[in-house]
Amino acid sequence: MNLPSTDEIVEDINFLDDWESRYQYIIDLGKALPTIPEAERLPELKVKGCQSDVWLIADVTAEHMTFQVDSDAIIVRGLLGLVMAAYNNKTAADIVAFDIDGYFAALDLERHLSPTRGNGLRAIVGKIQYLASAASAS
Repeated sequence: MNLPSTDEIVEDINFLDDWESRYQYIIDLGKALPTIPEAERLPELKVKGCQSDVWLIADVTAEHMTFQVDSDAIIVRGLLGLVMAAYNNKTAADIVAFDIDGYFAALDLERHLSPTRGNGLRAIVGKIQYLASAASAS
């Protein structure tokens, strides 16, 4: 998965003039994510609290955490791309310390999402932060 850094994403999003262009940019981020094969989309890997189907597979090592994510909705895959830019291949401590609210505010994102999409985004972030907190504690 080859995503830009969070700083690059904020810069790119803020460069774009309108939200139609910004949504297309976010959708394109989602297209960069590998899909999770149908056989691996197990019910226990679904993130609860999302309107769309979202699957999250976490691989936790002492050095870093990696994630595989997928969704059946293209805009949600894009939102997952935003989250992966912030969290994938980071240490648990880095994930816990990352200012996700500041990142989303810099993108002016949540104001432009429906309440259900915003809740789903928070559910994904919450799940990853929970996993990172648990990994930090052990």
